[in-house]
Amino acid sequence: MDVVILCGGRGTRAYPFSEFFPKPMMPICGTPILVHIMRSYAQQGFTRFVLAAGHRIEVVRDYFEGRYADWHIDVVDTGQDTETGDRVRRCAPYVGEIFHATYGDGLGDIDLHALSAFHKGHGGLATVTSVPLRTQYGTLVTDGSGRVSGFLEKPVIPEYRINAGFFVFSKEVFKHWKGQNLESEVLPNLVPLKVLYAYQHNGFWKSMDTSRDQADLEELYLEGRACWTVD
Repeated sequence: MDVVILCGGRGTRAYPFSEFFPKPMMPICGTPILVHIMRSYAQQGFTRFVLAAGHRIEVVRDYFEGRYADWHIDVVDTGQDTETGDRVRRCAPYVGEIFHATYGDGLGDIDLHALSAFHKGHGGLATVTSVPLRTQYGTLVTDGSGRVSGFLEKPVIPEYRINAGFFVFSKEVFKHWKGQNLESEVLPNLVPLKVLYAYQHNGFWKSMDTSRDQADLEELYLEGRACWTVD
């Protein structure tokens, strides 16, 4: 299957890096996170990539020129300020009947074959991977009288799940593709049609939105705990 990777946004939270480079080119120990994502797919047999580029597209094209000969890579200009949903839609001519898609700033140890099988099994047109919510704040634990009995540092809240990306779409979904933003328009518009399903992943997942996230991922990599890839 083809893999569409969204890598064309301006990444304002990654400023000033994103002023000169696309956010997915932010490095983890010298290698762009985009390449880490691509390796995680390639190591499970998915080596056909469609890079939905835009902001500083020339950086992406220059980087992949002559690299990774075992991968098929199309760098598609999806526009400077295009929303996420439109970026995926503009890649439609480059993908087959079923294709993967993901963001250019998130890593996880997703079983991509299980994800694909789940998509093919439910009969819908779209699958999103969900992960348990991990709050960015520490929480208090109190008893009935209000006495504090402990603290939890950034706990996982399993009863709430969030969109981690790592999508699978059937190409037929474009017949029902409404809106420009994937998260706030396209996916919600699929809900009434009953064609959107969620694959539950309970393993590792982390997005790289800030320099702190970058440092956390580099620490995992240097400690040999980069479970999203194997060198």
